[in-house]
Amino acid sequence: MPLPTYLLHLGDDALVLGHRNSEWCGHGPVLEQDIALTNIALDLIGQARLFYQYAATVLGDGVTEDSLAYLRDVYEYRNCLLVEQPNGDWAHTTLRQFFFSAYQYELYKAMKTSTDEQLSAIGTRSLKEVTYHLRWSGEWVVRLGDGTEESRARLLKALETLWMYTGELFRPAPYEEVLVEAGVAVAVDSLEGSWMEHVRRVLGQAGLTVPLAPAFQAGGKTGAHSEHLGYVLAEMQFMQRAYPGSTW
Repeated sequence: MPLPTYLLHLGDDALVLGHRNSEWCGHGPVLEQDIALTNIALDLIGQARLFYQYAATVLGDGVTEDSLAYLRDVYEYRNCLLVEQPNGDWAHTTLRQFFFSAYQYELYKAMKTSTDEQLSAIGTRSLKEVTYHLRWSGEWVVRLGDGTEESRARLLKALETLWMYTGELFRPAPYEEVLVEAGVAVAVDSLEGSWMEHVRRVLGQAGLTVPLAPAFQAGGKTGAHSEHLGYVLAEMQFMQRAYPGSTW
């Protein structure tokens, strides 16, 4: 079933990163930026809902957006490894957001032309949000890289840690390859050139260069995750796991 799996992949990417960002709520460096990152988290969770609702419609049999978010196990998630990585410090979080927003920006631009009308509508709506996410995170990358010795050192450490996870964004999973042929899914390998151009420009403004090391880590899109996702789900799914079927 390539379409439901593709929708889960898109929704899982947004939900897991949204949850990661929400962990900063009340802990940001200043109130304005605390609110900004919390709003980005809400945007991402809202995008996840759109994909899950569509997937639930396709799957039927009583499946809901909530059961997809709260009642699947780690190996059933299809998010890329980048979004499940720990928050680390502010440099780590903002660089992770920048890498992913630059990818989502190209993804949603291309999704607008999908032959699937619902995916096209989601791409059109979400692109407006991601345009802001990309600008906000890119400005932080420049600010930290061109800031103090301490902020630059932290950004360099984040770049060294996260770069290995970026390659997976552009490696199509089998369910994507099937849907690309039908004009439904975006050919993610075609997005890498534009993504790299944007990343190189912003890193250059921050006084950094694109690492030469290969971005080799992959597996999340097919269910092989790092140990970090289990901790994310343990917290996010606690209520529904502890009190099945509970409602507010």
